[in-house]
Amino acid sequence: MNNERILDTLRAPHISEKSARLAEHNQYVFVVAPTATKADVRVAVEKMFDVKVEQVNLVNTKGKVKSFRFRAGSRQGKRKAYVRLADGQTIDVSAKA
Repeated sequence: MNNERILDTLRAPHISEKSARLAEHNQYVFVVAPTATKADVRVAVEKMFDVKVEQVNLVNTKGKVKSFRFRAGSRQGKRKAYVRLADGQTIDVSAKA
């Protein structure tokens, strides 16, 4: 998998209170491409961060329905990947570039 495909698969780390609690147990959350598969996410994380991935779970979240100027609209949905790493391995997702 080339660098362009890796960056397209892994869009961004998902930062929230839940993801911070999961990071204590070697589990990290990423926003991924809508077409990404578990195998794509596994390879992308292993190559980008040089770690061993044990398990990948994917979740599709629907966007919230909101009204704007008396018209109904919806926010864009996301596809998230919950990635569990092998024991003793970590990722620093809050690093500044």
